[in-house]
Amino acid sequence: MGSHVWHWISRIRRRAMPAALTLMTGLMLPAQAQTFTVLYNFTGADGANPSAVLIRDRAGNLYGTTEAGGASGLGTVFKLDRSGKETVLHSFGGNDGANPYTGLVSDAAGILYGTTEAGGASGMGTVFKLDKRGKETVLYSFAGSDGANPYAVLIRDKTGNFYGTTWGGGASGLGTVFKLDRTDKETVLHSFGGNDGANPYTGLVSDAAGNLYGTTYGGGASRQGAVFKLNKTAKETVLYSFQSGTDGGGPAYGSLIRDNAGALYGTTLGGGASGSGTVWKLDRTGKETVLHNFSGTDGAIPLAGLIRDNAGNVYSTTYRGGNSGQGTVFKLDKTGKETVLHNFGGADGGNPSAGFVRDAAGNIYGTTLWGGTSGLGTVFKLTP
Repeated sequence: MGSHVWHWISRIRRRAMPAALTLMTGLMLPAQAQTFTVLYNFTGADGANPSAVLIRDRAGNLYGTTEAGGASGLGTVFKLDRSGKETVLHSFGGNDGANPYTGLVSDAAGILYGTTEAGGASGMGTVFKLDKRGKETVLYSFAGSDGANPYAVLIRDKTGNFYGTTWGGGASGLGTVFKLDRTDKETVLHSFGGNDGANPYTGLVSDAAGNLYGTTYGGGASRQGAVFKLNKTAKETVLYSFQSGTDGGGPAYGSLIRDNAGALYGTTLGGGASGSGTVWKLDRTGKETVLHNFSGTDGAIPLAGLIRDNAGNVYSTTYRGGNSGQGTVFKLDKTGKETVLHNFGGADGGNPSAGFVRDAAGNIYGTTLWGGTSGLGTVFKLTP
């Protein structure tokens, strides 16, 4: 995995943009006995190409970002209410950030926080805040040695500090783990050097002791990506190095999930039995198990992270594969049995690169990068 790996992933995501087909917003589509609903179709001025996971408030409103579109074509923050009305809360213009590839976090007051991959004072990305009136504030602009090009969602601790990753920058230019405190002071907790991982696209998860866990797309013992742990003193440990063989290779955008036993779960966009990606588990002893190998018809190139329900089933999307080659929604049960819940075909969206948010009734909500009435992406709901 080279230092310009993000260009390769970008080509995967941009290649073969599906043609726009006619579909009315809210049309119900049959999908293996599931109910699939397109809640919104992006058209450009209102945002384009949503690539990030959504968040949901108590009233059922959805919030997210688009990496393009808006007033300057540099991306947006949007709200979608329960009636399907979309509101652009902010359009990025460059100095205030550009191209948000990741989702948002919210505090108790409803203030939204996120990152942009580009823009800001040095053009290397930002951490931003958006208040309830729609006023955006750049909390921090990356400059290179402190990190560059954040692709991942932030996490926030109980005292209001944020933690995240940058794909590039740092001491070796291979990415960082950073902390942004309540005074907006940024601290590089770890700079990746290659053997310990390189180019983290994903966000972090934490345990009760405050240890942080994440993945890198490259680096590690075989340069095919790594799972790492960063303890409270910022000591980094490589928990597992992918071989890009049957164990998978190249964990991409989605953050890890962690179960009550401390096992970690994630996806790789490559490797596995067919080279089309995997769902994997890493237990507390460092043993990796491939839970599912994608073969193409059941999905391929899972860029997104997973969500887990109370029964232990996991859900996510694949960027390609399925009946039309434009991606799938899948479920993986505790026995490792995979079920394709929906095959995207273009009109209903295409090429999802993000995972889901789930409501109390078990409905899942997500986005597609392409497809819909204008070919610029959708927000959808699926009742499994």
